[in-house]
Amino acid sequence: MTNETNFEWNGSLSALNRMERLSAMSAEPVDLLIIGGGITGAGIALDAVSRGLRTALVEMQDYAAGTSSRSTKLVHGGLRYLKQFEIGVVAEVGKERAIVYENGPHVTTPERMLLPLYKGGTFGPLTTSLGLRVYDFLAGVKREERRRMVSAEEALRLEPLLNKDGLLGGGYYVEYRTDDARLTIEVLKKAAELGASSVNYAGAEAFRYEGGKLVGAVIRDAIGGGAYNVRAKTIVNAAGPWVDELREMDRSKRGKTLRLTKGVHLVFDRSRFPLGQAIYFDAPDGRMVFAIPRDGKAYVGTTDTVYEGDIANPRPTAEDRRYLLHAIDRMFPGLRLNEADVESSWAGVRPLIYQEGKLPSDISRRDEIFVSPSGLLSIAGGKLTGYRKMAESVVNRVEQRLANEGDGRPVASATKRLAISGGDVGGSHRFEAYVQASIAEGVASGLDERESEHLARRYGSNAAKLYAIAAGFGRAEWASRHRLPIGLATELVYAISEEGVCKPEDFWVRRTGRLYFDIAYVRQWEAHIHAAMRELLAWSDAECETYRQEMQRALQEATSTPSDD
Repeated sequence: MTNETNFEWNGSLSALNRMERLSAMSAEPVDLLIIGGGITGAGIALDAVSRGLRTALVEMQDYAAGTSSRSTKLVHGGLRYLKQFEIGVVAEVGKERAIVYENGPHVTTPERMLLPLYKGGTFGPLTTSLGLRVYDFLAGVKREERRRMVSAEEALRLEPLLNKDGLLGGGYYVEYRTDDARLTIEVLKKAAELGASSVNYAGAEAFRYEGGKLVGAVIRDAIGGGAYNVRAKTIVNAAGPWVDELREMDRSKRGKTLRLTKGVHLVFDRSRFPLGQAIYFDAPDGRMVFAIPRDGKAYVGTTDTVYEGDIANPRPTAEDRRYLLHAIDRMFPGLRLNEADVESSWAGVRPLIYQEGKLPSDISRRDEIFVSPSGLLSIAGGKLTGYRKMAESVVNRVEQRLANEGDGRPVASATKRLAISGGDVGGSHRFEAYVQASIAEGVASGLDERESEHLARRYGSNAAKLYAIAAGFGRAEWASRHRLPIGLATELVYAISEEGVCKPEDFWVRRTGRLYFDIAYVRQWEAHIHAAMRELLAWSDAECETYRQEMQRALQEATSTPSDD
């Protein structure tokens, strides 16, 4: 890589020192090896390293490339679980969402949600009022965020697009919107800051045993091609939809297994779907669907169907799209949206615990830990919102096992009040003041006010690092040579040096979210970013072409109209 940019490239998750980190992992045993770099694995890594455990994590794809970048992007309390009488789930995740918000207000924000009530609908005014009151109590909702009931007239003032026929009123309450992939990467970055070692595009291809006990794994570098033997006192399987595959590799897949379900979301431009208010509404089949405004777009989801296809590449079907378009047409009849209005879409797979005879949407979202005879710990189920508590439970098990083997004494989890990377802004109540105070620093670095504010909001207390990179472009002609705006070039350099970006898709999908929410911008700058990455990461001609094709496939899959399977 050229030295002309004069930037620091040795961040703890840098794409440029992946092989050095893999070599270091294999040089001496770790206390804990985590397989899986989604939000669950990231949370376990942070909890473990914050307790003093020597911690390593590997992910066979990019960080958050599976379920953790394909959710509804809400850290929510699970109101619908009241309907299923899962009181414990509501209470736990309701409290956890406030913790997630306080520890990372730059990636999570309160979102007022309207639950419209209709004659003959799933929820009536009385049951909704009571349910939301119980919800507030169980979730420990702040006074200023507690529910209130609204009339039909007020519901229409809040969102004029709603169907007026049979509208009785609504429940108005608070959920939390997040960027699921960025939440994952910020948790991983915090773990790395504390000493955890993480590598993406590095998968476990075999386990190692001594006397029938699991003592390590063979890790294959999907980019560099090498194999590394990593010894570990404990291995945690946090592979999401691939949990059962690792259990099979361990020959311990018995008893409870996963039931994979698919969720699909559609994105529309504000010009066709000018949604101003987040809505939680009944689909025709009785499921509940979200419609959420975000960055000049509106996205709608989700479906919930049994999935048995390619886990790494779930795609919406024509039936999925028809289902959501029908639900939209019923709730927002004046829009007349059709296939041509879908700007982009995504599909994700939920790794739930199989329950005989239950429909996908009725399967519990509770998490569960499996312990194999070899000692492999597997964590499955759960929700994005509850990642921190799930991680705490897993590391409690790890700590107790180590203590039983005479290796130290258990240490209590500290993550409840541990800000994630970028979250050191003085708490949620000071975040807006932090953003406004940061803008001048960004402008002084060569950015305009809009770019400065964007970086402060997206990266939180890490914005100063990006401003320093932007200032560096005053000494380097690299950005102008690649005809990149300084703000975009800054994000790319930071993503490679601090966030492990190895491929264009990593950058456009999971570090910036633009493939889903600003696809025109991606098309405008995709070739320039590709050329810049080729230089920075010293790709061969073959790698350059492979990554170009992968990016084109990602664009095509996000925008194409699917046929029926």
